[in-house]
Amino acid sequence: MYQIEPDIRHAATLPGAFYHAAEAFEACRERVFARSWQLVAGAEEMTRLPFDAMPFQYMDHFIEEPLLLLRDGQNDLRCLSNVCTHRGNILVQHPGRLERGIVCGYHGRRFHPDGRFAAMPETEGMENFPCADDNLTQLPLQQWRQFIFTSLDPAFPFDEWVAGMERKVGFLPLEQFRFEPSRSRDYLVKANWALYCDNYLEGFHIPFVHKSLAASLDWGAYRTELHRWGNCQVGIGRGGDDVFDLPPGHEDAGQPIAAYYFWLFPNIMFNFYPWGLSLNIVRPLEKDLTKVSFRAYVWQSNKLASGAGADVDLVEREDEAIVELVQRGTRSRFYKHGRFAPKQEQGVHQFHRLLAGLLG
Repeated sequence: MYQIEPDIRHAATLPGAFYHAAEAFEACRERVFARSWQLVAGAEEMTRLPFDAMPFQYMDHFIEEPLLLLRDGQNDLRCLSNVCTHRGNILVQHPGRLERGIVCGYHGRRFHPDGRFAAMPETEGMENFPCADDNLTQLPLQQWRQFIFTSLDPAFPFDEWVAGMERKVGFLPLEQFRFEPSRSRDYLVKANWALYCDNYLEGFHIPFVHKSLAASLDWGAYRTELHRWGNCQVGIGRGGDDVFDLPPGHEDAGQPIAAYYFWLFPNIMFNFYPWGLSLNIVRPLEKDLTKVSFRAYVWQSNKLASGAGADVDLVEREDEAIVELVQRGTRSRFYKHGRFAPKQEQGVHQFHRLLAGLLG
């Protein structure tokens, strides 16, 4: 469907039509997002007792696959289909404890906490019953620190996906980062989800769009490091105390790092600052409407008001404004595609190549 030249010096971007075509949007739904790793939102807030359960959608308002996160009798986390294998009823509608196992409220079919069929009334006369189709589908479940992910049909290994992030920020006591609801919010952006990611994936626009952020970063030293299924933009501070205290032996030791901006294909951003983490989840709603969820996890609250992470809300508003303008511009009959700036837009080039690969 799409081809992106591997050599960035010769490559052109995805065509402008990509951001407006219904066919491209639908192709991304099944070939990209259904095969990606997605965060189980709110999972870190679930209690740690056996038989605790939390129903959720794989991706709200985009891929509404009903799923169930629960702890079995051994307290192991599992992710199961939340649809009864008898007549398709939604099994669990509210978070709670399932000490009696999973029981369907339609005809009383019961399942063990691992998803295996247990029993159902009125089964006399059924042949070849029960069989594998009577069990609930179990989905892959992976955890990185306190963050839990699942996939409908993963196209790439989870460990490869998070490896670069673990290497860079694994020294941080992430389990001490606490979710801060008052600093978390959702934004609606009138633009295609991929255009929002394009903007995130380059620091080229920082001195032009983000004046306050540019004052905190040494733009000339700003760099992008590519990983297999994502990348990291490294923000070098202009000086002062608003930088990471990197441990001896760290690959960036001696550098005044003000921020690590990690993008994990296709739509998740982990932004680490000395005060903690701003986690961004980009969810497509329509081909020209995107929901971006910001979730703040605070570690050192005394550092919230300074440095590159001092005003993430302002930076988001600035990004939102410019991306909406570009969404309008790429609709022009006179815009075909762009070219990549080889130093500044390596991340965008990588994103377009990964997209083109999965879209076939």
